[in-house]
Amino acid sequence: MAIKSTIFKASVQIADIDHSYYADHDLTLARHPSETDERLMIRLAVLALHAYQLQDLCNGDATISFGAGLSDPDEPDVLIKDFTGRIRLWMEVGQPEEKPIQKACSKADQVWVYPFLHSAPIWWKAIENKITRLVKLGVMQIPSDQSQALAALAERSMRIQATIQEGTLTISSEKGSVVIEPIRLR
Repeated sequence: MAIKSTIFKASVQIADIDHSYYADHDLTLARHPSETDERLMIRLAVLALHAYQLQDLCNGDATISFGAGLSDPDEPDVLIKDFTGRIRLWMEVGQPEEKPIQKACSKADQVWVYPFLHSAPIWWKAIENKITRLVKLGVMQIPSDQSQALAALAERSMRIQATIQEGTLTISSEKGSVVIEPIRLR
């Protein structure tokens, strides 16, 4: 019998000062048996970083949600889809290969990749020249020490405050607070 996903619930208050976006999101995250708390929390951080685009891209006429994650490699980790079904923003966490990135760029208006492991610079050096023609693509690295600290905040039921100011994300909960300073690679 297959091991089932573990369900996490997160009540997230987002205060994105950079984009004047303030909203509460009640989220359900399914953690695949092979997914770590670190990756799960990076997905949550990526959602917080891009939630403002519900207004900017779609004037509020869209949804932001988690994809199937590791359960379905053809789905994004986080996505914004408008009410016509068009994928406006596709967000991937980790270090995908060239083909899945190209496929995502053909399905969505914008694609963001967020590598976070200590091997991210090696991955980037290997893939950077292969994806130069993908104009829809952005890449932001989350430093591995910050992603590891973020993993310590994971709980089955979380109350999270996410504040974005000057490009820096601060995630706080009852367990503590972590500052995330993404590094733009592309």
